[in-house]
Amino acid sequence: MLHGLDPSLTPDLLHALASMGHGDTIAIVDANFPATSTARRLIVLPGVDAPRALAALLTVLPIDDFEPDPIAVMQVVGDATAVPDVVRDFKAVLSTHAAPMPVTVERHAFYRMAEAAFAIVQSGERRFYGNILLRKGVIPPQ
Repeated sequence: MLHGLDPSLTPDLLHALASMGHGDTIAIVDANFPATSTARRLIVLPGVDAPRALAALLTVLPIDDFEPDPIAVMQVVGDATAVPDVVRDFKAVLSTHAAPMPVTVERHAFYRMAEAAFAIVQSGERRFYGNILLRKGVIPPQ
């Protein structure tokens, strides 16, 4: 346990976040996502829902502001305009951290993006479409 850090930030997760460079992506996915077969690096947070995992990451992870659309969520199959409750929860978390709102990407495109991610964080989220990708930014010099 460390002072000042969200307890959801496990040692493995902190190591992955610190090891990422500018432009690397990390995916937070739900419990149904095929994370084991998709991930290069897999970090599992079984008791943590996806919005909680997102909130924890945003306490230490700068979001890219050099390129457009640094955050993405998965589109609902068969209804491209639907906004699942879990995505509304993501947006609420993002707004409290002054982060940009996510773009929505088609399901298979999201899988490809997650496969290319530096790491995948599999949460215990049980709601469908509890998946979000974040591109790491930079921390400028003092």
